[in-house]
Amino acid sequence: MVNPLDVLSVDELRRRTSRKWRAYPDDVLPAWIAEMDVPLAEPVARAVTDAIALGDTGYPVGTGYAEALTDFAKRRWDLSLSVERAAVVPDVMLGIVELLKLFTGPGDAVVINPPVYPPFTMFLSSLGRRIVDAPLDPSGRLDLSVLEAAFVDARSGSRRAAYLLCSPHNPTGTVHTQSELEAVVALGREHGVRIVVDEIHAPLVYADTTFTPILSVTGSENAFSLMSGSKAWNLAGLRAALALAGAAAAADLARMPEEVAYGPSHVGIIGHTAAYRDGGPWLDELVVGLDDNRRRLGELLAERLPEVRYRLPQSTFFAWLDCRRLGLGDDPAAAFLDRGRLAVNPGLTFGTGGVGFVRLNLAMSPALLDEAVRRMAASV
Repeated sequence: MVNPLDVLSVDELRRRTSRKWRAYPDDVLPAWIAEMDVPLAEPVARAVTDAIALGDTGYPVGTGYAEALTDFAKRRWDLSLSVERAAVVPDVMLGIVELLKLFTGPGDAVVINPPVYPPFTMFLSSLGRRIVDAPLDPSGRLDLSVLEAAFVDARSGSRRAAYLLCSPHNPTGTVHTQSELEAVVALGREHGVRIVVDEIHAPLVYADTTFTPILSVTGSENAFSLMSGSKAWNLAGLRAALALAGAAAAADLARMPEEVAYGPSHVGIIGHTAAYRDGGPWLDELVVGLDDNRRRLGELLAERLPEVRYRLPQSTFFAWLDCRRLGLGDDPAAAFLDRGRLAVNPGLTFGTGGVGFVRLNLAMSPALLDEAVRRMAASV
């Protein structure tokens, strides 16, 4: 096996022109935004370069992307999806926005679970939806009593409401259990709250944990899932995602405006299709490398920064680090950048529960991970 995280040198990475490696000066080690330090999976690179060589850069057509994802979901999770209940969208967040437009309006509420992916708040605010927080519990899991209270709040005045769930959860790496998701679906049905789930990190679940797709849960016929290969195969620059509807939500999905499908890139769809169809072996090697890194980080922190509290993530390529005992204030990321020249995501941007935390990107070589922890320790 070849660890995709240990292939590219720092010099090669600094030749990249995307945000991770260009947002900060060269003396800063970037460990923040969701880009991985990996080469493209060979099947993806071949599919994209073949398309470029052929001049196949026109408009997308057909159901190949959905077919590749449904085949992958069956192999990976024994999940049966319907191509007829899938719609191509530009990316996961824009897909979420278009779905919410179908069954909520301005002023209606959307429930989220902070600390959570910052664009949830950004996009919902821009959409004119009222955000209702249902924070995770101290162990990083869903608090069902808090969630039910949030559903009641969201439905006050008999307004329409939705629940936007991150599964697996970003930034904590929590994988919601089947029983938790069954309870979520039951609460949604009881209170009339529509469920939309961002499952973009679903392929990045570690071997000691089981991922439960929302559309496999009994009673989820009225729910939606958003999936994309952008995180698992590092394809954020090749925009394309899929909105997937439960059986009872198919009519809603059919009302999505035709122009939404104009957003994804044809070359992006080619890349994502190749990833789902032929990128499984590469993904398996990546997950092993990430697994090694998440465990190595625990060892490095125990040795050099034992004050940092770190719970082993069950998924994603992020580590959610509690740095409150370091004495660096509400935003330790600022100190790590200023003193250690290390860029990580400030916990404050993830909402309630983020004070004193940082999110560290684990998708780097073991040597760079060592350097990242060294810089954190130097900051203290």
